[in-house]
Amino acid sequence: MRFSEIHPSLYRIRVKQKTLFRFLQNVRDRKNFARNKSKISYPYTCKKHQSLLRRRLGDSDPQLQENKIVNLSIASNRIDGIVIHPGEIFSFWELVGKTTKAKGYIEGMQLSRGEVKTGVGGGICQLANLLYWMVLHTPLTILERHHHSFDPFPDEGRVLPFGSGASVFFNFVDLRFQNKTEHSYQIHVWLTDMHLKGSIYTNEKVYYSYHIEERNHIFSKKKDENYRQNEIWRKTIDKRTGNCINEELLIKNYAEVKYEINLDTASQAPC
Repeated sequence: MRFSEIHPSLYRIRVKQKTLFRFLQNVRDRKNFARNKSKISYPYTCKKHQSLLRRRLGDSDPQLQENKIVNLSIASNRIDGIVIHPGEIFSFWELVGKTTKAKGYIEGMQLSRGEVKTGVGGGICQLANLLYWMVLHTPLTILERHHHSFDPFPDEGRVLPFGSGASVFFNFVDLRFQNKTEHSYQIHVWLTDMHLKGSIYTNEKVYYSYHIEERNHIFSKKKDENYRQNEIWRKTIDKRTGNCINEELLIKNYAEVKYEINLDTASQAPC
């Protein structure tokens, strides 16, 4: 057991320590972060995606999803139009900043330390999820990505593979990716009545596409707890020939399941 798990005060001290360390690191690296925006969209589309703003999440309070929409709108405005030039790094928290009441953020759902909680700015992980999924369909290089170590809700309404999202917690649990190509990329994110939408564009024509697929998905039981695991793979396709030129394992997920499942009807694995 970690010291931070023994007593809540130790956890808070550890969070403050990590926040300070990341702040000092960011001061050193700030010149490398993407900060410029453009209202004019780049001409070539890399990836578009959307996710439902309202989805049944177990027995959670529906009002928290309405609050989440408010938070997503504020955070999305901080990112929409951002351009990542060659060599630059996209940092979720460097653009969004701390989610405070003074900025208009309100109480929303958060996943923390194996539990579903509420907190100011809760729900903006959905924006990080959208960004991460889109970036996987580009040549941009993921530098930092985190995912929850537990699966809190059943798959009702899920359209993406389990474990393909990104968790964020100010400021040391970040989503970061770098443009190591010779072209510039631009991100647009916005909300409609029903969806959080996003798109990534580039200033030069791209000749490759990316296909993401889930493999080896299983549920298992260990002692009195249920677990879920899978693999996320990516194929690189040459648009000119249709041939797969590369295949890589991106993520191996293993997480505790926090909801009841019937292992008689779910896929199982020996423990």
